[in-house]
Amino acid sequence: MFKNTVGFSVVALLIAVTGSALATPGSGAAGTFMARAGFADPVDIKFKFGAMPEVIHVPDARETVMQRIVFAPGGYSGWHSHPGPAVVLVIRGELTLYSGDDPSCVGQPYAAGQAFVDSGQGHVHLAQNLAAEETEVWVTYFDVPSGGSVRTDEASPGFCPF
Repeated sequence: MFKNTVGFSVVALLIAVTGSALATPGSGAAGTFMARAGFADPVDIKFKFGAMPEVIHVPDARETVMQRIVFAPGGYSGWHSHPGPAVVLVIRGELTLYSGDDPSCVGQPYAAGQAFVDSGQGHVHLAQNLAAEETEVWVTYFDVPSGGSVRTDEASPGFCPF
């Protein structure tokens, strides 16, 4: 039921999956897939979050994938999106998230002990470690296509200097 892949580099995934000139591959980030499983019974998931509540509804969720990602100092994910929502736990360090729909390109920092939800469904974003030490996050991706990728590489939105 679980598939484990050890030592899987996010950079290798970017190169292998897309090969696209428009993609913005990451650097200094390495991920390890910890578990992957499909729901045995139909599952309906709803997330409600934010000051002006955003509701994400995932009817009949597909596979769920768990991944540990370590960002070196200055490391970043590259612009990407996810097929479904993702819950991110910052284990150590600090991760700054930039949203592809924010023309001011102001990042939202998340410190160790904090968590956040990415809506998935085409939300383009970039995660970066601006600190001098490593940042470790654990991510649970929901509604991943059976055997499919947890991320889609995206072009830079064009208003950030990276």
